[in-house]
Amino acid sequence: MTRRLLIFCAFLFGACDASESGQRTAGTDGHPFSSQPNIILVMADDQGWGDMAYNGHPVLRTPHFDALAAEALRFDRFYASSPVCSPTRGSVMTGRHPNRFECFTWGKTLRPEEMTIAEVLQDAGYVTGHFGKWHLGSVRLGSTVNPGASGFDEWLSAPNFFDNEPILSREGIAEKMEGESSMVTVDAALEFIRKHERGEKPYFAVVWFGSPHGPHEAYQEDRNVYTSVKEEKQRHFYGEITGMDRAFGKLRNEVRQLANSEHTIIWYCSDNGGLRNLGATGGRGHKGTVYEGGLRVPALLEWPARITKGRSTNFPSNTSDIFPTILDMIGLEMNMDRPLDGISLMAAIDGNMTDRPDPMGFWNFPCRGVPTPSKEWMLELYEAQQGGNMVGDSLRLRPEAGELFHFYPTDSLPGHAAWLDYPWKLHRIEDGESTVRYELYDLENDSLENRDVLEEQVDRADLMKAQLLAWQQSVVNSMNGKDY
Repeated sequence: MTRRLLIFCAFLFGACDASESGQRTAGTDGHPFSSQPNIILVMADDQGWGDMAYNGHPVLRTPHFDALAAEALRFDRFYASSPVCSPTRGSVMTGRHPNRFECFTWGKTLRPEEMTIAEVLQDAGYVTGHFGKWHLGSVRLGSTVNPGASGFDEWLSAPNFFDNEPILSREGIAEKMEGESSMVTVDAALEFIRKHERGEKPYFAVVWFGSPHGPHEAYQEDRNVYTSVKEEKQRHFYGEITGMDRAFGKLRNEVRQLANSEHTIIWYCSDNGGLRNLGATGGRGHKGTVYEGGLRVPALLEWPARITKGRSTNFPSNTSDIFPTILDMIGLEMNMDRPLDGISLMAAIDGNMTDRPDPMGFWNFPCRGVPTPSKEWMLELYEAQQGGNMVGDSLRLRPEAGELFHFYPTDSLPGHAAWLDYPWKLHRIEDGESTVRYELYDLENDSLENRDVLEEQVDRADLMKAQLLAWQQSVVNSMNGKDY
């Protein structure tokens, strides 16, 4: 059974047909418009909550992000679904916690059986594009987990993070690119946007930067902003964020000049918390940890037709919420055939909801990452294609994706999990010997998670333990393939 048979959405607007759902009509000025907005999702790679000038960083300069934060909606309590990259990206694509499809850590893939937001939007009449870092599978021809097989009509993508002058895959064909990595990504996205902005279909563009992930090779003009910073490594890190800010500014400024800009959504976030020793986090810990510093990330949302002035929200939300929120934005109702972990944020976006109805679960399942050296792999593909081999190393198609090699028991839940029922956050930490310990924090009064109040909140902790256990067991059922 193909994923196309797993459609789980129906239009809220009764019996409107498929042509009405995606069709655009001309306004009085001759420009196309639609009740369905254009959607642009932008994501940084390893930018912590504090790695923004608008969040109080004493050195960083992020004027374009600062302008968006002042003019649009700023999420002050937004979380990545995972403390590392690939799983968080999987949560955006599916609305599900990434452990449900065994995307436990960096380098793991989607399962082909998952239905992605790009596929749903294709069926709703959108044209879809992916640009930049993929890291959810292959970017080679014929792979079941490349962007094209995951719902994207057009794509210029890298298998992992990438640096300046990269080789990227344009729908499976390796191309040498010139320029700073974030600007290369934005220029490709803008080419797609210009192409389709006046078309009959609304567009969905996913723009995933490779910055500020290491090894940190900032352009000279971006490093020069930080001449007062003594350490070169730190200058490169700051410079990559400023380069990303510069590219994001170009994207936003050009989109604002287009005819349909009032009905174009730009949603920005990062894939995990800040880097140890380089980045600024949103609390205790850093990338790779389930404490606040590993999960809390910057997030901004612009929708001029709906959000008419700058404001902020402390509504707890995470990257799994993006999928159901987009469906709500365009008027699609979810008829789910499998568990969904995200919720629609439309009421929170409109300022009509302050308390999250369902807690959020996090679970860093112990698993080795899968090395995915983009620079090396893309050079190999480029050289193979120059010689007539259009696939290159066939193992890099990720043929194992979707294979259920393991059975996961529900009575052993290894790793570090957390259950966030704001302001309360319960941690469950199970080591390799199945020894379990718990911690409980009141984030409203202890955002750094310094004071464990487990013994003072026994009844609350017991309730949260039971909820977390039920959620983890549900996730294990998904891991074992019971959703398909």
